[in-house]
Amino acid sequence: MESSDTCSAPLSHSPTSSSSSPPTVVMSPCAACKILRRRCADKCVLAPYFPPTEPSKFTIAHRVFGASNIIKFLQELPESQRADAVTSMVYEASARIRDPVYGCAGAICQLQKQVNELQAQLAKAQAELVNMQFQQANLVALICMEMAQSPQQESPQQSVDNIVISTPPHSGGYQSGMNFLIEENTSLNSLWEPLWT
Repeated sequence: MESSDTCSAPLSHSPTSSSSSPPTVVMSPCAACKILRRRCADKCVLAPYFPPTEPSKFTIAHRVFGASNIIKFLQELPESQRADAVTSMVYEASARIRDPVYGCAGAICQLQKQVNELQAQLAKAQAELVNMQFQQANLVALICMEMAQSPQQESPQQSVDNIVISTPPHSGGYQSGMNFLIEENTSLNSLWEPLWT
């Protein structure tokens, strides 16, 4: 009977019966546990955020913050915020390794300086644009003024015609001068008549 009980136990884990239950997957330890050389537990706090394929991620954070501080920090946070916290820790740690004095603050100051420079360039470009628009508006207004004045002004030919037409009524000297010339010619003719006869 004992032999039948022992045989029945392995039969329950046979490949045909395992199709109904999920297969057991052998997980490799997370990058943190592998670097720390410890056994990775089923509910390891670090496993979801430091996968075995990214060992440098934990190495950088561990070098600056230390494993115990990372674990403590993650345990104090709700699970919804842990992924962002790990990303922030890795970024801050890599910035501290690149710049041991200023770290993340140095990168922030440099980015803020670039933002200020770009804002100054943008303000300068906007001022130049306003100036160009103002010049264009002045030019358009000047052209409109010249076009508005041009119909009121007379062309040179019309002004000459008006002068010729308007001079006889204003000055009677023209007619009197003509009369004087005609009278003078008749008087001269009367003087020369005896000579020709």
